[in-house]
Amino acid sequence: MALEIQGRERRKLRIRKKISGTPDRLRLSVFRSAKHIYVQVVDDIKGATLATASTLSKELKGKLDGKNKTDEAKAVGKLIGELCKKKGIEKVAFDRNGFIYHGRIKALADAAREAGLKF
Repeated sequence: MALEIQGRERRKLRIRKKISGTPDRLRLSVFRSAKHIYVQVVDDIKGATLATASTLSKELKGKLDGKNKTDEAKAVGKLIGELCKKKGIEKVAFDRNGFIYHGRIKALADAAREAGLKF
């Protein structure tokens, strides 16, 4: 008996059919949970994660106290932009992972763009 794929998972599969991380344009994948937000830059051909950041990152420890979730997402977006800049990554394909481009996802994307990423 096959289980039906619902909501976000269906959108995620539809997006992943079109987006793939290649060496010239890596994939910026975002995952949002109830408490935290995670982002990673992936080369799908090599199967390697080149950079990662989240609200649990040691670089952001203590800096997020008292901020709301949207401000935390902005800080994570800025951090991933800086990490990518250090590694020479400029172009990425944004993979919202089935989440609606609104709120925390949009704040993270805007902050990453401000930090120098192009997508």
